[in-house]
Amino acid sequence: MKVTAPFAEPLDMGSVRLRNRFVSAPMERNYCEVDGTMTDEYIAYLARRAEGGAALIFTEASYVRADGKGRIRQMGVDVDERIPGIKKMADAIHAHGALVGVELNHGGRTAQGSVSGFVPVAPTPIPCLVVGGEMPEQLDADDIEHIIECFGEAAARCQQAGVDVISLHGGHGYLIHQFLSPAYNHRDDEWADPTLFVNKVIASVHEHAPGITLGLRFSAFEGIAGGLDAETTRSRIDAIDTDRLDFLDVSAGNYEAGQWIIQPGEWSRGLLAPYSEQYQRDFDIPVGVAGRITSPEIAAQIIDSGQANFVSMARTLHADPDFPNRAVDGGRYRPCIACNYCIDSLAAGPIPCSVNPWVGRELDQPTKPADATVRVAVIGAGPSGMAAARDLALAGHRVDLYDERPSLGGDFALASKLHEYPEYGRIVDWYLVELAELGVQCHTSTRADAALLANSDFDAIVLAAGGHGPETDLPGAATRTVRDIREFLVSGDPAPSAITIFGADREAAAVADDLLQKGTQVVMIGPQETIAHDVGRRGKIVLLPRLAASENLTTYLSSIVTKVDAKSVTISTGGVLSEVDAPGELLISQGVEPRSELLAELRSLAPRLGVHTVGDASGDGGSIHAALVTAADVAVTITAAAAARQEVHA
Repeated sequence: MKVTAPFAEPLDMGSVRLRNRFVSAPMERNYCEVDGTMTDEYIAYLARRAEGGAALIFTEASYVRADGKGRIRQMGVDVDERIPGIKKMADAIHAHGALVGVELNHGGRTAQGSVSGFVPVAPTPIPCLVVGGEMPEQLDADDIEHIIECFGEAAARCQQAGVDVISLHGGHGYLIHQFLSPAYNHRDDEWADPTLFVNKVIASVHEHAPGITLGLRFSAFEGIAGGLDAETTRSRIDAIDTDRLDFLDVSAGNYEAGQWIIQPGEWSRGLLAPYSEQYQRDFDIPVGVAGRITSPEIAAQIIDSGQANFVSMARTLHADPDFPNRAVDGGRYRPCIACNYCIDSLAAGPIPCSVNPWVGRELDQPTKPADATVRVAVIGAGPSGMAAARDLALAGHRVDLYDERPSLGGDFALASKLHEYPEYGRIVDWYLVELAELGVQCHTSTRADAALLANSDFDAIVLAAGGHGPETDLPGAATRTVRDIREFLVSGDPAPSAITIFGADREAAAVADDLLQKGTQVVMIGPQETIAHDVGRRGKIVLLPRLAASENLTTYLSSIVTKVDAKSVTISTGGVLSEVDAPGELLISQGVEPRSELLAELRSLAPRLGVHTVGDASGDGGSIHAALVTAADVAVTITAAAAARQEVHA
């Protein structure tokens, strides 16, 4: 007898029924127009998540008044002109059998005039330094009442557009949370009551959108000194009119403790479930929880143990919209690696995904096999090479994948062994199984060149041979072992007692961190002003404090090595020379240059559909996202050229 997984069971929530326990959480995405209007691209993104099996698809934290806008392309529910776009979105999601949710929000002190065009407002004028530090104006009683009315009117617009569920964002340091928190509400009038504002918002939504399913998302704790701890948060929730709510959704953190909102990959999966358990136990409404729920096993454990009734998933469904369907049918899903590249891209515009090149590009994603199949050689089996091989094979082409190393994965597989990146290996493993299932012929420990490929009649060649560190010519380098940081990782050498790294970029920081965990004394010398300058804030929010606290790390920033001796180096800092201790071998971490030496040789073979470069070999390897997008686009280009029976001379 087949046993149904706990996450596959339906769930009644207010006036609606969820088809399963997977909720696509209100993740900020920046996919709307600048004025907050829904776009076809965003609708395609959300509809794809509905098609993938989630029961309830939330859009994102959507501003109810213009001065509460916190992102460039954040969704707005502040005026009636938004209704047609929201209705079109709701219809698209309903067409796939899922419910539609909108999270109502006002940024308060986290909103900045450079984005919203207005002076930010807050319960108490305390700036949010994390997002720019503009001093907010203190809300007066009339303005507070107006914002409460705006919440209700926004809910009415959503209901009119066909939205099924409304969630109030009461966490993560936004306006409702600011009223709740002792760190940000220092008022001495009636609004000093921490739950008065949220209770009036609840009443306003009921008045303007009667009958709609309504819930509250909140942080179980803030994670800062003087803020809400777990015990105080519980007392706040007990004082909220939860009898007028249909669900609770538990998260954590605020902007000053962003690691608790979007947790790093080195933290435990399902880490917030212990905090949701008391709410699931003590309240007669469904309770959800977020926080690194990245596998069916974790989701099942949380629900089966009574820690929550449903799971809120953001990055997991961002990486693979089919996760719910795969969890239910036992299939394979593309794993999120918790690199936080998505959240670190918010300030720039629409957010991508490191491991899924079609995120935000769903309208352009191929959905059918190639009209004409061809034979393709892919040289190099790092992420871009594996991705190109997979996408080509998925289209129906015959693919041979070559790599000179004994295993696939390239430098990314090496990175997955480091302390900071424990989830990286999951995507490498996923590709290995995908390639095997799609019939890609993998040739490891094989150096592919023109002579090897000359007689194989390939229609196209993809060069994904990666990159190498730039040549360095340091005086005195012969006095000790000097090698590129990637060579050190390839060697698999055990952690030495001491080491010196010339560079303070992403790779240098990750290797230094890993070696420090193993007891190595590390000296880091970098021309950069800060460590890991090429990593987003959320991507290093845990790493940098850990490095700063290490007694075994010595750093010389804004410095370059000018001379090497056996146990020391001479560095130049602002033009001033000094000799510093530099124990162990010297690792060079100065970026990557394309390994393009094969390119001219391969072009001499003149395959009819051309020679294409991807990833580091093309200069597009600055991030795994850039590498995978290039690989996906090259696969589309080859497929289109094959269908058109055209020759490509590239």
